[in-house]
Amino acid sequence: MDVYLASPRGFCAGVDLAVDIVDLAIQQYGTPVYVKHQIVHNPKVVADVEAKGAITVEQVEEVPVGAVVVFSAHGSPPSDYAIAKKRKLIVLDATCPLVTRVHNEAKKYTKEGKKIVLVGHVGHQEVIGTTGQADMTLIDERQDWDLPHWDKDAEVAVLTQTTLSVNDTALAVSKIKKSHPNAIVRDDICYATTNRQAAATELTDMTELVLVIGAQSSSNCNRLKDVAIKKGVPAHLINGPEELDRSWLEGVKKIGITSGASTPEKQVKAVIEAISPENVYQVGPGEESITFAIPRNLRHIAGDGFRSSSEKELLPDENNPS
Repeated sequence: MDVYLASPRGFCAGVDLAVDIVDLAIQQYGTPVYVKHQIVHNPKVVADVEAKGAITVEQVEEVPVGAVVVFSAHGSPPSDYAIAKKRKLIVLDATCPLVTRVHNEAKKYTKEGKKIVLVGHVGHQEVIGTTGQADMTLIDERQDWDLPHWDKDAEVAVLTQTTLSVNDTALAVSKIKKSHPNAIVRDDICYATTNRQAAATELTDMTELVLVIGAQSSSNCNRLKDVAIKKGVPAHLINGPEELDRSWLEGVKKIGITSGASTPEKQVKAVIEAISPENVYQVGPGEESITFAIPRNLRHIAGDGFRSSSEKELLPDENNPS
């Protein structure tokens, strides 16, 4: 049995930054440090930061007056910042810079008087943060939907959640363009989502089964699973070897493995060790080199001794797929 390992996979620059900010906050301010919403959508990552002294809450009102709070990578609405100010909280913003870009686009197009359409998933934390920035119409491409009855001459700007299916989003945008051909469409799906879906697509061409390592709550992990299934390859989303069903592997000689942008590499390693393949082949263009800067108010403690979460111990890819 061989494993075909997607590259890129796992932590993206936004997740690296968010986890690093929690670590640095604990070093700077001591414990506890509060995190508004799961810092990233992975229970093992959340457990790791909580073991260091972080406390996860869902509402800013749960944070004690004057305490330190980190806002998660998914982004937060302006109302959360207003509440934090009233409670005299020290706010460290771990919003992914690519999500912040979408927020800025929403505010820009609102000032220009454009109708804003957001393609995203109802209830997702990133969508909650983005819809709080301005008035907009939310389109969930998984559901039946229609745009409001705007004039054909209405100026429309289309934004997207950063972790959506590339193909499904393209279909939604195509439908919007039919009624508003002059709509401005922003390419907001992030590089990490796009690259991982492309590598997963390549993975399906050479494997009989795909395992996506990550959390059920992770949007980008679920989209990776969807990529394989839509290509006709059985796929399962698991968070570690404890969720591996051995019956899936019966008669399978080529297993594809990838992981979402919030999945630590150690979870991928654990699954591969549980499978114990004869060979591990790398598939895809390779790992990304993108990084995001630590916030200025924490840079002074991110010295030479600080080990970023981006320093992944990748598995040695000694073999190349033929």
